[in-house]
Amino acid sequence: MAKPTYVKMDFPQDIQDKALEALELARDTGKIRKGTNEVTKAIERGVAQLVIVGEDVTPEEIVAHIPALSDEKKIPYVFVKKQQELGAASGLEVGCATSAIVDAGKAKALVDEITQKFGALKA
Repeated sequence: MAKPTYVKMDFPQDIQDKALEALELARDTGKIRKGTNEVTKAIERGVAQLVIVGEDVTPEEIVAHIPALSDEKKIPYVFVKKQQELGAASGLEVGCATSAIVDAGKAKALVDEITQKFGALKA
């Protein structure tokens, strides 16, 4: 079986920063999911509003299915440079491969803005 193609999109720094900010806000005022298994379930169930993936995850196979699954379910995703930053924004003291915003809470405007920019990047 052929290895799935895994293309990391380059996201502008402002979108990465906004995604992490939205994640922190949603963590405090809404609902998030942390970790690849939880995030995968949230995407499959169609409840994820925004998915954030660490670019430096090794091995890459851990998160390789996330972009394709997100595209299939029409859920925007953002790659951030460091899983350590993603972990911190998720409220963890360790790095985190993936996180998803399930209920944006007060981050709704940020999530909408990121979704709009994501659509423009993918077009």
